[in-house]
Amino acid sequence: MALSVSALVLFGVMLIIFIRGKQIKTSHAIIAALFGFMLNQSTQLSKPVQEVLNSVSTTLANVTK
Repeated sequence: MALSVSALVLFGVMLIIFIRGKQIKTSHAIIAALFGFMLNQSTQLSKPVQEVLNSVSTTLANVTK
């Protein structure tokens, strides 16, 4: 759960920065979509998205060791 909350906060802050800077591009739209999935855990795609985010965070944690 801690990873979900921190990822949600990170995506939210990044989205606010991109909207204020008027720099919405494809990569930023992906961040916005991930933010939406994180907010709405009841969608059918929320589980696969969460699994991908967990595997990416695990990979990053293993790389930094």
